[in-house]
Amino acid sequence: MAVPGDPPDGTPDATGGGDDEFRSDEYRSVVFDEDFVRAARLQEYSAQERMGEHARAVRSRSIWSGGGTAPRTSTPGRGARQGMVLVLLIATAFAVAVYMGLRNPYVPPPELFAKSPAAGYRVGAAGITLPAVRRTHHFTDVHVVTALSIAKDYLVQSSLDPDVLAGSATRPVRVLLDPDQLAQFDRSMTSPSGDGRHAATGWLVRLDPATAVLADSRVRVSGTLAFEEVAQDVLEVTTDHTFVYAVRPAGGAPAAADGASLFTVRRELRLRFDRDDLSARRLELASAYVMAGPQDCSADPAAGFRPLLAGAGPTTVGPAASDPYASGQPRRSAGLCGVLAPSSTAGGAVSPAP
Repeated sequence: MAVPGDPPDGTPDATGGGDDEFRSDEYRSVVFDEDFVRAARLQEYSAQERMGEHARAVRSRSIWSGGGTAPRTSTPGRGARQGMVLVLLIATAFAVAVYMGLRNPYVPPPELFAKSPAAGYRVGAAGITLPAVRRTHHFTDVHVVTALSIAKDYLVQSSLDPDVLAGSATRPVRVLLDPDQLAQFDRSMTSPSGDGRHAATGWLVRLDPATAVLADSRVRVSGTLAFEEVAQDVLEVTTDHTFVYAVRPAGGAPAAADGASLFTVRRELRLRFDRDDLSARRLELASAYVMAGPQDCSADPAAGFRPLLAGAGPTTVGPAASDPYASGQPRRSAGLCGVLAPSSTAGGAVSPAP
């Protein structure tokens, strides 16, 4: 016996007639609930109304009216309420945008980048690209991909995480390290020293919170990753990246017209992986070479970088010029401090290399 909704001759043999099939994803989208039907914007004219000349079959209903024949003063239906909320959200967003535009009439940090060698750099993790992958003698291509992805994670967490940059977090970096290095890392964070083993800025990028803060979270990044098998059970990834940050004085107003400036950090890291590291998604930091500036040569960068901000100048001058934007191996100064090459910045500010 056919039920309401069945075809006159019953359900065709080639198709199922169960509710489960009717409720498949293909048909669920065309099942309307009662509220949807009542809120429809088309309403049929009465027979008497359709008798007039040029009468249409249906008329439109306002989204502000309720369902059925309720008067205009009735509570709006669900569709109407959603419409009002949407309008309120749009109005609020527009008001906030206008307010922020009036309160911040200064040149935004992106214009700083446009005038620097980092103008063509990508933003954030997009600037850390992986090389073409091939297997090595003792490591498969899957091993290589895993090592490269862990290396990228380390660069992102240690160079781009806002909390790490501000000095308020270390765990995102710590969890990626081999357990044998955790004691050294912890000492570097709690008692940083420029002894070549315990500088916090050798493990991660950190701004001295009393000196500078980020003026723009969109860090510009460019660089390369490479890999090689250095032993039968050791895979090494070499990273060489330049990170360019827009910073402002720590105590200054976020909307200061001339408070933002650029700070550049170039990091060359050697990261090693054995098979246990690859399985646990961790690494061993074998070495780190860092150039950062502009800073004053008298500043100790072990605990955190202290950028020379807009309008400031160095008190001492180092012996050699360095360019953190140069491709390939950067020019390394003989000492721990050097001068940024003219191509790096118009001011030629000082750049220490811890």
